[in-house]
Amino acid sequence: MKLFEYSRAADAREALERFRPGTMYLGGGTNLVDLMRLGVARPDSLVDVTRLPYDTIDTDDGGGLRIGAAVRNSDLAAHPAVRERYPMLARAVLSGASGQVRNMATTAGNLLQRTRCPYFQDVSRPCNKRRPASGCPAIPGDHENLAIFGHSEHCVATHPSDMAVALAALGAQVHVTGPAGDRVVPIPGLHRLPGAAPERDTVLVPGELITAVVLPPPPPGRSHYRKVRERASFAFALVSVAAVLDVDEASGTVRDCRLALGGVAHAPWRAERAEAALRGAPATEEEFIRAAEAELAEARPLPRNAYKVPLARNLIVRTLQELVR
Repeated sequence: MKLFEYSRAADAREALERFRPGTMYLGGGTNLVDLMRLGVARPDSLVDVTRLPYDTIDTDDGGGLRIGAAVRNSDLAAHPAVRERYPMLARAVLSGASGQVRNMATTAGNLLQRTRCPYFQDVSRPCNKRRPASGCPAIPGDHENLAIFGHSEHCVATHPSDMAVALAALGAQVHVTGPAGDRVVPIPGLHRLPGAAPERDTVLVPGELITAVVLPPPPPGRSHYRKVRERASFAFALVSVAAVLDVDEASGTVRDCRLALGGVAHAPWRAERAEAALRGAPATEEEFIRAAEAELAEARPLPRNAYKVPLARNLIVRTLQELVR
């Protein structure tokens, strides 16, 4: 591991003042420290932001929820307001890691974790995300668990967060402070598709710091988060789905639907085509299949991850059927 300078910031102003080229912010460290040990991340200095006053969960005046950036994943999943009003989010967080990791990981760190693509984590191999213009060996190589949406010739990595998928379906907003002041970034919108610059995971600029995630009031209807993985213990999603379904009981038609997919793209994938196909349609298995296929018609699987297309279709349909029942 490369030697680095460590300091602890007392507030956001101090954190921003200490940021310079080669600096990284340190929260729970569950991803960053691993990457430093592997030699993937090589910061000159770390600014510890865990003592900043962003570790609370508060109800806002409009009926939504404000989640501090430093809230631990375990505390988020266990919070009564989250469990009662946003059960899909609680389930996604509990799906995301082991209990020990959730006890350390923070809300902001979960959103900013890097891909688990094996080539990104292996410094002996080229990787456009680690070293731009060095190539993407995953495309001809091991891509069974990688992207089917939104990828490019430069990168086919997927974003690993379960929490981010639920937040995408809920329409969360990320509050950020930085050298240019404060701003709000929506989810989807925080994470980038790779394009020609896969080294940039998000739209944040150097020095910007997440302070909170704000949820709007819970949408009407029922919600669920379902994840398919290679083993039942701690594992990243092959495909996951966060779904909110609001059905008019009198007519049996869909008033509104929100769908987001994980494990399929460089960012949480909001399934807008499927949502549009379902609004106003009967809440039946046939319509769920039609909507899922409308979304997956845009998929561009690679030779060894084409299985994700029927897997995603079946996962969407089964989840929506459960919400109707």
